[in-house]
Amino acid sequence: MSIPHGVTLLLYIFLVGFSPGIVKGQEELNKYWVLFTDKNGINFDPYSYFDIKAIERRLKSNIPINHISDWPVKPQYIDSISALTTQTRHHSRWFNAVAILANAEQLSTIKKLNFIKEIIPMSSISYSASLNNEKRHKYETDLSEYELKLMKEQTTRMGGHLFEEKNIKGKGIRIAIFDAGFPTVDVNPAFKHIRENNNILQTKDFLTGKENVYKHSTHGTNVLSCVAGIIEGERIGMATEAEFLLARTESGLFEPYSEEENWLAASEWADKNGADIISSSLGYTNNRYFTWEMDGKKSLVAKAANMAARKGMLVLNAAGNDGESDWKYQGTPADADSVLSVGGIDAETDYHIYFSSFGPSADKRMKPNICAFGQAVVAGKRGMELAFGTSFSAPLASGFAACAWQTSPNRNNMEMFNKIEQSADLYPYYDYAHGYGVPQAYFFLNNENKKAVPTYSITTNENILKVVIDKNQINLKKETKDPIMYYHIENPNGYLDKYYVVAVKQYDVLRFDINDFQKGSVLRVFFKGHCIVREF
Repeated sequence: MSIPHGVTLLLYIFLVGFSPGIVKGQEELNKYWVLFTDKNGINFDPYSYFDIKAIERRLKSNIPINHISDWPVKPQYIDSISALTTQTRHHSRWFNAVAILANAEQLSTIKKLNFIKEIIPMSSISYSASLNNEKRHKYETDLSEYELKLMKEQTTRMGGHLFEEKNIKGKGIRIAIFDAGFPTVDVNPAFKHIRENNNILQTKDFLTGKENVYKHSTHGTNVLSCVAGIIEGERIGMATEAEFLLARTESGLFEPYSEEENWLAASEWADKNGADIISSSLGYTNNRYFTWEMDGKKSLVAKAANMAARKGMLVLNAAGNDGESDWKYQGTPADADSVLSVGGIDAETDYHIYFSSFGPSADKRMKPNICAFGQAVVAGKRGMELAFGTSFSAPLASGFAACAWQTSPNRNNMEMFNKIEQSADLYPYYDYAHGYGVPQAYFFLNNENKKAVPTYSITTNENILKVVIDKNQINLKKETKDPIMYYHIENPNGYLDKYYVVAVKQYDVLRFDINDFQKGSVLRVFFKGHCIVREF
């Protein structure tokens, strides 16, 4: 009996995912982070080490230019550890640590060294937050009517056309993309404009240590197109004049020991090379963590993402595709408090797409923060493809972020983080499927105070609270979609007990018994651009 290839791969991943280590001969080797006690005697010149944009980023955010966390790890410590282990891999200046592969005897010897602060076991399994693409067998640019419409709307839904009208295309913003490979980006017509402007500044494969990233998984190619692609004069993403740093951090199949350390190493590399934005469509979930550990503090990659933010970079990460799985919730580093987690909406319904992972974080913070289309037309290795996953929501939002930042270059990363949230079309309403909604360009184009006119009201009669829409808001045309109302109930502890999306088919939309609300709880109702808040 033959086994389908996909089943074989899934079985392999399952078995290896639960394997405690690599067995070499009779010695079991495991992965560890070794943290050192100090950086005594290190000489460091930030002006020769950092790209000028990294210096400017620090100055803009009042971040020290010469901080001990930027100093390199002591070479003597790395040499000493290398002599005692099977393998050393990436080292981290931010955390003063090195990754090693060692057996129990080697580990016992290392623990006795007087410059060892802590040893942390490491292993992980990753996901790339994409589903299967509809691929073509040759490089085709012909798109169906639906695909052409989708490619336009994946940017116009965020007001990308308003940025384009003002010639705002991400110029001056440097974006680091972490993914599993970028094949054909060096020849693909969708990136011709980027190559002609020499806007791919640096590349690095963190699995091989080499510069060539133009092979392996096409996932990164798809992602880059959602940030900045153009095909036959039509935009795929918004930030078509941004600069890029391309990092391969994942194998695209399965790499049981290195994904999180590669993500950290790539973050430090991006920092050094002047990145303003990190766009990541990767994450880490089950077989390594439990859902209650998704608190933005447990994982190495969440710590790395938060440190990247502390260095002044704006970090965007896909929420994940576990919305229908047993896991259900977003992974890490999307759980980190300084990461803009990006969920997915359905281009047809304009609300949560079925596979997009839910929030909140394990410590009840709002996640995702924002959302964008969870299906997109992307540039692939052999042609244009229709792709699904929050892998594409995140880069669409990253392209938006680059354009938004171009309009306000003096703002720092966390100011942009907050402004992007505030620009979203549901704000100040939020929930654990959409966050604050889809960010909007008009907010950054001198229209921050644009207000929608209320088309509904909340009335109270004795103990009954009703949400009633204006009579002219009912949809009488069966061929058009019913308008959507969102509402949530926030409990006195500040997180949501309930949230719903309701198709409006009648004037009297919602009814509540006031006695059912706890003291200190909040009802928020959002409809057609306006949010009404009722506190109890």
